[in-house]
Amino acid sequence: MLEELRIRDLGVITDAALPLGPGLSVVTGETGAGKTMVVTAVGLLLGARSDAGAVRSGAKSASAEAVLKLDPAHSAVQRAKEAGGDAEEFDGVAELLLARTVGADGRSRAYVGGRAAPVGVLAELGESLVVVHGQSDQIRLKSATAQRHALDRFAGAPLAKILGEYQEKYNHWKAIQSELETLRREARERLREAESLDAALKEIDEVDPQPGEDETLKAEAVKLANVEELRLAAAAAHESLIAEEFGESGDATTMVDAAKRTLEHVAEHDEELRSAATRLAEVGFLLNDIAAELSSYQAALDTEGPERLSEIEDRRAALAKLIRKYAPSIDEVLEWAATARTRLDELQDDSSRIETLDAEVAATEVALRKQAAAISKARAKAAKDLSGRVSAELKALAMADATLVIEVESTDSLGPWGTDEIAFLLQPHSGAPARPLGKGASGGELSRVMLAIEVVLAAVDPVPTFVFDEVDAGVGGRAAVEIGRRLAMLARHVQVLVVTHLPQVAAFADQHIRVTKTSVRGSDGKTATGFTSSDVQLLSDDERVKELARMLAGQEDSESAQAHAQELLDDAKLLPQRA
Repeated sequence: MLEELRIRDLGVITDAALPLGPGLSVVTGETGAGKTMVVTAVGLLLGARSDAGAVRSGAKSASAEAVLKLDPAHSAVQRAKEAGGDAEEFDGVAELLLARTVGADGRSRAYVGGRAAPVGVLAELGESLVVVHGQSDQIRLKSATAQRHALDRFAGAPLAKILGEYQEKYNHWKAIQSELETLRREARERLREAESLDAALKEIDEVDPQPGEDETLKAEAVKLANVEELRLAAAAAHESLIAEEFGESGDATTMVDAAKRTLEHVAEHDEELRSAATRLAEVGFLLNDIAAELSSYQAALDTEGPERLSEIEDRRAALAKLIRKYAPSIDEVLEWAATARTRLDELQDDSSRIETLDAEVAATEVALRKQAAAISKARAKAAKDLSGRVSAELKALAMADATLVIEVESTDSLGPWGTDEIAFLLQPHSGAPARPLGKGASGGELSRVMLAIEVVLAAVDPVPTFVFDEVDAGVGGRAAVEIGRRLAMLARHVQVLVVTHLPQVAAFADQHIRVTKTSVRGSDGKTATGFTSSDVQLLSDDERVKELARMLAGQEDSESAQAHAQELLDDAKLLPQRA
């Protein structure tokens, strides 16, 4: 609910605060007093385009502020927080502050929850908070999308259930269609990729590299390249351990064995020397093992000649080719090959996947069309009911011959909301062609049509606040009373703010706000300065009587006019409020 609206330097309004409450609030005043500035201010707070010409003459900027009371879980509160703003909570109610300034230079700034925000955020919030029906405003149900949404909400839970199931299936249908189109569009490219992978894997398989083979062969190649040096070193080491050709006196094993035997002769007299003898025995065994290994090493070197080195270099060259093409090492080449085989399997499975998707797309479309037909049937039924109710309202709003026609036409094209094209049309009288809303009707007539629609939709498609500007243009008498009655009916469900010039409408208000214009004069009290301002006042019961008297006869002090005004107020309280 819009709790308060503050306006500064907008049009002729210098500084005004409109305390608003639940139910129906009306704004009245003389022509040119600035009543429409209230609607302009609301429009600015909803993200409407700013106009530097609306800034009061002599002022640097104009501003509009609004305090809204909302459920803390309302989507507008959440969106405000996403934009960086905040909403204070008191007793389970969130207060959200919206503000907009327009400079005399045309620059505009928006504020949401105390923080600067893009004007677009105000527009987003406005969609769920306030609906404005003005003489020149974009009406809520002008677009086909909004009309479809309103009809679907009016149709209620049965349609919502079918539509939810349809949309879930529709989203799946679009997803598999997209996958199918991608497979077909990329078929040639994927074929080239498969051929490339296949050739690469054949090349790798032909070489048949083994894990770590490149490093193993590198080490072996280094060994064979230095085979003579290695042979000499092994022979010299072997001779030092076991000098078979030079007797047993100078090699390591002989000397260790001699030391061991010497200690063994006295080992029984001292445990420490016995331990030393034991360890020398172990050293002897170790030296013999090493000597045997060196002997075997020399024998192996004699079998690895230049032929083996040539084989190794050829193999290394084959492995190096793979490394240059596919990865920095043979182990990584093998990893790449494993990944490539998996990808190749996927690519080779394309044809069967395309066939599967083709069948699934066709089957899903059949199911969707069946669901779409059920949706169309439910919409057609709801359209007939909604059309009848709105047309009945129009008859009481000085549009006795007018009919709201709601067309539900099924097409061959499946969309996220079914196959229907929805159109709200107005037939001004029998025999006349039905035309889209907004065409062929005056601003006042269009406002009354929208009022009739909103009254019917209010119970199923609520928006917290509605603003009507000159909804009663061109009517009077009994029709004006009916307009007031229906505004009051709408105000049962939502907050309603109406700018009106009809006392019959104003009499139904829960809050009556008057805008008065004042011409400022010079110090002599006679010379006009050319400066005009407006004041805004919430009227008491006695003040309401005088204001209605002014609206009725132009004579607010006339006793007969005041009596008539009081009668209007009394009748408004007693007239039945049809549900």
